[in-house]
Amino acid sequence: MAPVTRRERIRYWFDRTMSKGTPALIGWLGLASAALVLVVATAAVVIAPRDTGENGHWPGMVWRSLLRTLDPGTMGDDTGTAPFLALMLISTVGGIFIVSSLIGVLTTGLEAKIGELRKGRSRIVEHDHTVLLGWSEQVFTVVAELVEANQSKRRSCVAILADRDKVEMEDAIRARVGDLGRTRIVCRTGNPLKVADVELVSPGTARSILIVTPEVADADTRVIKVLLTLGARTWGRRRPHVVAAVHDSANLPAARLAGGERAHVIDADDVAIRLIVQSHRQSGLSQVCTELLDFAGHEFYMRPEPSLAGTPFGESLSAYDLGVPAGLRRGDGTVILNPPMDTVIRADDEIIVLAEDDLLIRLAGGPPPPVREEAISTAVARDPVPERTLMLGWNHRAPKIIELLDEFLAPGSELVVAAPCDDPTGDLTEQANLKVGFVRAEPTQRPSLESLDVGKYQKVIVLSDAGHDADTADARTLVTLLHLRDMEDALGAPDPPLGDPASRGGATPHTPRKDPFAIVSEINDDANREIAQVTKADDFVVSEKLISLMLTQLSENRHLYDVFVDLLDPAGSEIYLKPACDYLVPGAAADFATLIESARRRGEVALGYRLTARFHEPPGYGVVLNPDKRAPLTLDADDRVIVLAEN
Repeated sequence: MAPVTRRERIRYWFDRTMSKGTPALIGWLGLASAALVLVVATAAVVIAPRDTGENGHWPGMVWRSLLRTLDPGTMGDDTGTAPFLALMLISTVGGIFIVSSLIGVLTTGLEAKIGELRKGRSRIVEHDHTVLLGWSEQVFTVVAELVEANQSKRRSCVAILADRDKVEMEDAIRARVGDLGRTRIVCRTGNPLKVADVELVSPGTARSILIVTPEVADADTRVIKVLLTLGARTWGRRRPHVVAAVHDSANLPAARLAGGERAHVIDADDVAIRLIVQSHRQSGLSQVCTELLDFAGHEFYMRPEPSLAGTPFGESLSAYDLGVPAGLRRGDGTVILNPPMDTVIRADDEIIVLAEDDLLIRLAGGPPPPVREEAISTAVARDPVPERTLMLGWNHRAPKIIELLDEFLAPGSELVVAAPCDDPTGDLTEQANLKVGFVRAEPTQRPSLESLDVGKYQKVIVLSDAGHDADTADARTLVTLLHLRDMEDALGAPDPPLGDPASRGGATPHTPRKDPFAIVSEINDDANREIAQVTKADDFVVSEKLISLMLTQLSENRHLYDVFVDLLDPAGSEIYLKPACDYLVPGAAADFATLIESARRRGEVALGYRLTARFHEPPGYGVVLNPDKRAPLTLDADDRVIVLAEN
């Protein structure tokens, strides 16, 4: 091996210096400029001493040479001997090359720096911000809700980490969300599965972390991996709570194990199934849930009220000018929705209040509005009767929907599945209350639907077709709903429920009715809901949007997790839409305070009402939550009262 020469050592050292980038290049150009200035100034003193005497000798020549190096136009005013002018020309020409190179280096360096900033690879410096890990359509719903939630705050920040271009993410959010108000959106490019990349969004100082469900085939696996990534990070004394959702119930235990105690993982499949079944029982429930989860409407807040300590919960219902108490969060963290009216409020309890904003919750300054006794009616006891239900379509949620329907429906009820596939009901276990049948049919084809004799059913469930992408599945659902609406308009009164006296000959076969059968439809994209309104189905379950709204609510207040679990659990108090005539005399002048009192006497909490006349009018679709307690209120017999009740 040949020995290393001095020249090779110098060249290697120079290469290493140049590899340091723009600062090194600027340094070398600076040294070249200084060398040129000093050489020209020294040469001028030696070669043209008479000229240097007029220009301040050596220090003056250094200054004049520097000016000519930086500004070639300065030479135009030079006078002196030929050697002096030649040296000044050398300084000017050398300066042209050096300055040109410097401009090129600076331009390249600035472009590289701007490109680096556009990549979003710098670590943010924020505090009490919300972190979103991942990217999908869910991001736009979550960001819009966080912007709405943070309107009352002076400053707020949402940091997004996704494996996408930073500028593309920012442009997409501005285009889809619009006005961001006081909320700053900071995007960073990185892989949420890598701990080093997660550090770019400063998770250690965040208030909450929301894991976005990716739009890939193995979405649950990716969510679990992100939970493990967060678990691998070393946290200080402060650790933000994490919220996420899985779409396969079988993955829920693994996700919760990966997330640990500080993570709340939602079973999206279970939530969607319960909403479909509950909406089957009472049309309009999904819209009520949307209003409760949407920050633009009314939502649940938890706040201590020391002045109500020792007061029965029933009395607290009339204690607020603005806001409706819905339950209690005990000092040990236990959540009780619609507790017994004689439950005493403790000093360490937090009251769960339904309100438009936490700043608008206000205790009454005087006596509550007088109750209009003449407007309160007595509920009529109704024994459960068997029902006929038609399920159009089949997907992975159908078996669990059937199992849950069996728990709610009366014995002797029937359900017929109509789908363009082989009979999938053979694998189901025998139901206690529900007789399940199957008919092979294509829900998007009118002759196939007509062969089902839809008029003999009281309820119709239209499931999303899992064999197609979300947009195609929604398009097929819309076609099915249009056929059903046209058939509904042509039908008279439906066959009465099984066991009803009218089923034995007492009904008039062709008596017109507004809704021959109630339709509950599953929609994937919320944008298609407005389009679907032309079909006038009774309810649309947009599970993906509801899951996004729920995750956003939990990112703002992790204690709401127990509230939502209780609302969806059949064992506790749930949201019901009951006939208004059970609470108020139809057409009688009343107010919401009277409605609250009527519900309280039945051991229920009235949250609002739904007007049938505005059933299909967006954006509220007739749902009114937490109205003014003193405003005049008149309900018809076919309107609905929204209550928290055990049954």
